Amino acid sequence: MDGAIDPRRDMASMEAEFILNDLILVERKLQRLSDELKRGGVGRDKAQIERELALFERINDLLNQEIPLRNETFSEEEEKMMSSYGFLSRKPQVVVINQSEEQETVEIESLYANTTVVSIPAKLEMDIAQLPPDEAAIFLEEYGIQEPSLNRFIRLSYDLLGLQSFFTAGEKEVHAWTVSRGANAPEAAGVIHSDMQKGFIRAEVVSYTDLITLGGFAEARNQGKLRLEGKKYIVQDGDVIEIRFNL
Repeated sequence: MDGAIDPRRDMASMEAEFILNDLILVERKLQRLSDELKRGGVGRDKAQIERELALFERINDLLNQEIPLRNETFSEEEEKMMSSYGFLSRKPQVVVINQSEEQETVEIESLYANTTVVSIPAKLEMDIAQLPPDEAAIFLEEYGIQEPSLNRFIRLSYDLLGLQSFFTAGEKEVHAWTVSRGANAPEAAGVIHSDMQKGFIRAEVVSYTDLITLGGFAEARNQGKLRLEGKKYIVQDGDVIEIRFNL
């Protein structure tokens, strides 16, 4: 951005660009809906067109007040009406403030929902990332960096998107899978393969922490930490799962 360094100004300017882009989409949609109503809604239910018109007029009002859409909540029906529009001001965002290692950490609270602001000494962390793990750990401790920023970004991104990871493990490999929070066991199986969801029978589940602490599946089973779960089981972050299915 132009002028002196001002993260708050730059964030507001970026958000204004998002809002302007969304306004252009909404104005075009409103014009199409208005024309469709004038033609009598040929091929479509008139009441449905009127509901869409009301929604996009509401969105238009919000954007004209410079309110990003991520600050607003919408009903399930409204979500469906908006599903084909990738509104930029509605997307979750992580704002990264780059600072030098000499600067104090900049703490800025976001004015917007589903927005996280973080500050990092990017040049320093880039240099540390190129070091061997043991040397990198020493430098991280010396500069008071509790964990690499890449780890933070992954965690923050998952939090903003409502995602979590579960694992499948065999003799040859361990695989991490991404699933929405609140997903049940069959939905998690479907992430691996659609056939596994269709033929889901049950899941053997153990938490990553218990598996590592106890040293393996055999001891986890002996200690009662390896459980059989059915279709209603809600997958937890860090679960290690073996899916039983049949087609």
